[in-house]
Amino acid sequence: MEHNFGLKKLNSEEATIFELQDAMNKGEVTSRELVMYYMYRIATFDQSGPMINSIMEINPDAIFIAEALDQERKLLGARSPLHGVPVLLKGNIETNDKMHTNAGALALENHVSSRDAFLVQKLRNAGAIILGKTNLTEWANGMSSSKMWAGYSSIGGQTKNPYGDYFPGGSSTGSGASVAANFATIAVGTETSASILSPAVQNAIVGIKPTVGLISRSGIIPWSNSQDTAGPMARTVTDAAILLGALTGKDESDPATWKNEHSNMDYTAFLDKNGLSNATIGIFRNVPPEKYRDIGEYDERLFNDAVAKLKDSGANVIEDIEIPSFYREWEYKKKNFEFKHSIENYLQSLPAQFPIHSLKELIEWNEQNTEKALKYGQDSLKYQLQLDNPLKNQKYILESITDLYYSQNMGIDHALQKYGLDTILFPSYVGADICARAGYPSIAVPAGFQDNGRAFGITFAGTAFSEPTLIRIAFAFEQKTNHRRMPDLIGGR
Repeated sequence: MEHNFGLKKLNSEEATIFELQDAMNKGEVTSRELVMYYMYRIATFDQSGPMINSIMEINPDAIFIAEALDQERKLLGARSPLHGVPVLLKGNIETNDKMHTNAGALALENHVSSRDAFLVQKLRNAGAIILGKTNLTEWANGMSSSKMWAGYSSIGGQTKNPYGDYFPGGSSTGSGASVAANFATIAVGTETSASILSPAVQNAIVGIKPTVGLISRSGIIPWSNSQDTAGPMARTVTDAAILLGALTGKDESDPATWKNEHSNMDYTAFLDKNGLSNATIGIFRNVPPEKYRDIGEYDERLFNDAVAKLKDSGANVIEDIEIPSFYREWEYKKKNFEFKHSIENYLQSLPAQFPIHSLKELIEWNEQNTEKALKYGQDSLKYQLQLDNPLKNQKYILESITDLYYSQNMGIDHALQKYGLDTILFPSYVGADICARAGYPSIAVPAGFQDNGRAFGITFAGTAFSEPTLIRIAFAFEQKTNHRRMPDLIGGR
């Protein structure tokens, strides 16, 4: 029988941040009990039972931190809505504590960072408890081009979908699965292209991929300088909005944030149940099958139901909009050039005692430890090793500017302006790539379950720093539909 550790007094099996704060303020539950509750669920369902395998390690100081925050609440009150709330971080986000930051790579297995990522500092200042690190696709899917299954890393193994034997989404797989399975109320993922949106859709949760620059990239193991961003993953739009507000901020060490005028914004101010009334939403339907990770991701009936609900809720729906550049022959070398440069820089910054300080040394180390490190090979790493002078390469320079032009001017912005839209609705996360190239925000929300029990979701996308609009629309849709439901971790697997 499951232990409650004081949480039996809460009104919800999947307690929200506001419910947790209310219970802690009334003295019905403590942060200490909350940490113990989630640790129990992780031990019971993640590391045994259905073996979701979403958590790479637990913060050994989490209970001590919770006790200190409980004492602070009694003496001074709560710092913010996140005071005493446990949060999980993707394993490529640096923390200056007893946990490791390794992106799932065995060569970095013992790496303990000497700094907190900027966003981690923000979370600590808000009173959040860093509960642990989540599994991910190794090197955020920079390891193997086709063989490696999403959610697998040499350190963490394979993360499973809590709803059954379905695609778990990647590369923020552990963050998505852990939130879905209620191992924490909220988690932080990172995205270069679809890495937050994909696991959000697959795990029936909410994922916000913010505008690049809204959240600092400092202290995150890099992939693509032009596309990387962290973002919130939660079970409700409200919780995602609270977490987003805590993560944002202008960072002097990250130029992408210098244009950010949305620091410390309270995104809960945009949680409007009538947010669909008079909203103009363009429906993007003409999606070729190859845009899906596998054919089972799309459910036409559920997508049509979502569109019908928008109409019933007062939205002005424009069907079959066109995005001129969506079908162009996109190049994919820019990200590879950026990965080569970024990873080389990161490895060079590691302490002298580490065995690797370059991409070449990483590849050689993996080959020397083939049995443990190369279950799915490393063809992507080897390909990127061949790219010389990444930041000087003509193809990189041209693709950097053409990506922005075709994804923004001839892509998202073109469609928004042509049809007078507040947002574009994509089925599943098929708009992730063009939005990632543009550096524009998207929010994924649950849109039901298929007949076989697999989760289905939709994505609202917009222009730069349109998160308030997307949150307003997504929240109203969520409130009208209430598609989210818990996975059956006891009898369902």
